[in-house]
Amino acid sequence: MNQLKSREPGPGAVPTVLPGTLSEPLRDELIAFRRDLHMHPELGNQEFRTTAAVKARLQAAGLRPQVLPGGTGLICDIGTWDRGRPMLAIRADLDALPIPDVKTVAYRSQEQNRAHACGHDVHTTAVLGAGLVLAELDRQGRLPAAVRLLFQPAEEVLPGGAADAVAAGVLDGVGRILAVHCDPRVDAGKIGLRPGPITSACDRLEVTLDGPGGHTARPHLTTDLVTAAARVAVDVPAVLARRADARSGLSVTWGRIESGHAPNVIPQHAELSGTVRCLDLPTWREAPDLVHAAVDEIATLHRAKSTVDYVRGVPPVVNDPVVTELLRDAMTARRGPLAVEDTEQSLGGEDFSWYLEHVPGAMARLGVRTPGDTRVRDLHAGDFDVDERAIGVGVELFTAAALLDGMPKAATR
Repeated sequence: MNQLKSREPGPGAVPTVLPGTLSEPLRDELIAFRRDLHMHPELGNQEFRTTAAVKARLQAAGLRPQVLPGGTGLICDIGTWDRGRPMLAIRADLDALPIPDVKTVAYRSQEQNRAHACGHDVHTTAVLGAGLVLAELDRQGRLPAAVRLLFQPAEEVLPGGAADAVAAGVLDGVGRILAVHCDPRVDAGKIGLRPGPITSACDRLEVTLDGPGGHTARPHLTTDLVTAAARVAVDVPAVLARRADARSGLSVTWGRIESGHAPNVIPQHAELSGTVRCLDLPTWREAPDLVHAAVDEIATLHRAKSTVDYVRGVPPVVNDPVVTELLRDAMTARRGPLAVEDTEQSLGGEDFSWYLEHVPGAMARLGVRTPGDTRVRDLHAGDFDVDERAIGVGVELFTAAALLDGMPKAATR
């Protein structure tokens, strides 16, 4: 147990001792649970085994989880909800990525071309562990307010399973929401915090170009579609850089370009796929029109017919300052002020942002790098792994936040 320092010094300020430390047997169990998830990753909206495993463990603790309407994902309330007081929700995401696991560890993925390469197995296990600790505190009469656990499917599938979860009513009765995301640039034992935008908007872009085709000996008689595709790939990002405020960080990055089948044939069809990212909400709202116009202009210049399929993804995650301070206080209570560091806004997208369209909340970056380790293990890479001590840190963070959020204000001053 750790001594909580005063949030606001002054008359009536009293120190608070936070219960709910993580026992070694539960810590070991959670590591084993995470490894089991890591060995059996499931893609978005296919997380049936993962959902069943989480549900079974919560039921074994005497809780009553409810599976979401799509058959994957679940919510579980702990404590007695006072309808006059909104609950705190703690969110995890369940899905994995369609990439191979190239590690040589014993808990390497057993599913071909599927891997927990973004740390969702860690998120899930940390929220589960927090739920088990909070449930025990509730049995002891030491949980000050009800808490909702939210295990969400399909975070990696645009526009994200969070939108479906919200539509299913998971925020009914919720006043604040918390989450973490693994960060391989932060040491295990620490978290990164940032009030305001912490991730970016992310949309998907599909462009098709068409022309009559022809012989590579006579490009002047047709539409040189390969050149047109190349110019769209290069010039559209450049045009957008002059059509949007540079501070918005609007960018298009291509992940796929396909065209043609023979070296001496000008093709009739080309395709480009990529993502559109930006740092702020106003530019995100303008982005579809800006991108459509830029693609059409470049394609027309090269006599190609263009079709743009702009798929809305997610807005930026904008951390509420008050909820961010709750996370800071919680981590400080458990591990001291040096366990919290400032973090920058990422260009990555996160569908946690959909919850923040409805209730205030905050996401912390959970350090998963072994202190002193100089290897670079980036997210969405087949060799991604974590220092498993981060699981206990996530549990400590969530349980402390739930306790502080539920306590009377006078008790936390």
